[in-house]
Amino acid sequence: MKLPENLIQKLETRKQNNALRQLPSFNNRVDFSSNDYIGFSRSETIFKQAHHYLIENDIVQNGATGSRLLSGNHYLYQITETLIKEFHEAESALIFNSGYDANAGFFSAVPQRNDVILYDELSHASIRDGISMSNAKSFKFNHNDFEDLERLILKFPNTNIYIVTETVFSMDGDSPNLEELVLLSEKHNCYLVVDEAHTLGVFGEKGEGLIQYLNLHDRIFARIMTFGKGLGCHGAVVLGSTELNEYLVNFARSFIYTTGLSPHSVATILVAYQHLAIEKENIDKLRVKIIFFNQRKNLLGLKPMFVRSKSAIQSAIIPGNENVKHIAQQLQDKGFDVKPILSPTVPEGQERLRFCIHSYNTEEEINQILEFLRDLIFQV
Repeated sequence: MKLPENLIQKLETRKQNNALRQLPSFNNRVDFSSNDYIGFSRSETIFKQAHHYLIENDIVQNGATGSRLLSGNHYLYQITETLIKEFHEAESALIFNSGYDANAGFFSAVPQRNDVILYDELSHASIRDGISMSNAKSFKFNHNDFEDLERLILKFPNTNIYIVTETVFSMDGDSPNLEELVLLSEKHNCYLVVDEAHTLGVFGEKGEGLIQYLNLHDRIFARIMTFGKGLGCHGAVVLGSTELNEYLVNFARSFIYTTGLSPHSVATILVAYQHLAIEKENIDKLRVKIIFFNQRKNLLGLKPMFVRSKSAIQSAIIPGNENVKHIAQQLQDKGFDVKPILSPTVPEGQERLRFCIHSYNTEEEINQILEFLRDLIFQV
């Protein structure tokens, strides 16, 4: 059956704006695009240990068989959630099927009709979607601008206010001043909710994330950690109080009305966390590569085009969908997998090349791709 005409027109508009999304094909280029920051997704050791854990514990089951509230709450969940809450020094940990599910479930369920949500304007789409399903009023504040945030807070006295931010923003790779934000939230008795998708495995002595590394975790209402990036597997967890855990189990629809993760998926999460606790080498390597990337881009005169970032995400602003796609294609032709980020994913005029740095990228690879970028930009 043919697609409705109004949907066809939306696709045509995307094509005309050079913004049509397409699934990429597999390639063997040098990886500067994936979120596998410390190489856990390609770890043969983690893969084999997860398999052995299942065999040794006589878990021969392909699926969860149902939602966690029905038949899908296999005992691996309890073992893994206990390890995670202890690792993150939290009262409780509740695993969701994905980061999207965690954000959608949390924000649609927790803030209530007479509450207010104040969120950073660059918050991830999954946060925005969750907020859109909430009955609470919501308002965005200027990116990392706490004067603007406090201006909004003061408009809603005697109200439950949820402040929402990310410790590392996915498109810019930058971070807010978290100490200042915690003080502001405490000053006005707000509930601070932080998405740490891009800090797990990247920041901290053992990759525990930025909030815990800064020793702020006891002053946060909820932390949302995603496993599909630094942990190299799939799923997410909401960290918070035991009361929050109980509330989400009862009211978060993306948790209640979905089949649980398979035992194999949960075993992989468990083993990956065990490796975070003992494997510092890749985390240290990643930090060294991030520093090297920043040093080289500065020496090559590329600093002005990059968003300031000390994270594994480094974004070079190249305005125009056609322009950034053209430069990305030339870098790909050189053997480097770096992706253009197009509008409307980012605002028009803020199109960019998004470089993801990994522990397994070599200094030679980093130097080569930045030299190629310099030559393309300055037409050397």
